[in-house]
Amino acid sequence: MQGNTAGLDLELLFRLRLLVARYGEMDVAKWWNTNGILGRYGALAISRGLPRTHRFAQARIAFAVARNRCEEVFNPPGCMTLWNLPAALEDQFENQWHSWLDQADHWTPIYNKLETIGHGDILGVMQQFDLITPAQMQSASKLHLAAEGRAIPIPGFHKPANEVLVLLAAGFSCASPGKLAVPYAKLEV
Repeated sequence: MQGNTAGLDLELLFRLRLLVARYGEMDVAKWWNTNGILGRYGALAISRGLPRTHRFAQARIAFAVARNRCEEVFNPPGCMTLWNLPAALEDQFENQWHSWLDQADHWTPIYNKLETIGHGDILGVMQQFDLITPAQMQSASKLHLAAEGRAIPIPGFHKPANEVLVLLAAGFSCASPGKLAVPYAKLEV
């Protein structure tokens, strides 16, 4: 992997992915083709077959759809997005998944809150979930849609870091409903 992943908060990454995956669904921002999979109806539909782990099954589905859709829209080489991080970091994230399954009750309030996400702006939603600081809001406000309209670049070259993960999520604020643009950061080599 490019760079060191020590100090990365994998729970932060999980929360950011949950929020963006929910926000991008058809019943909110209309960026990918899931309709409330992380909402109430998704919970009801999936909980019948997986009563204890249905929330994580919902997340897996939403993450896969969001990742695929973002890759269709913009998949730059030598870069990272919220859904496409360096392989070693993705491996760490995957390995952490089992610990989160064992703490399912810890995640219930977060999933319940996800169900209530409406059509507000994503930065406001990130604030409600305590996922962005005022300084990060300031940095996010400087991001802009690239000329071709499919991407939101984070200026400079970056190693995976908590600050960058937050900006990769916050960058979705430059996209508009029904018109996905993918935030990305060039990887530092």
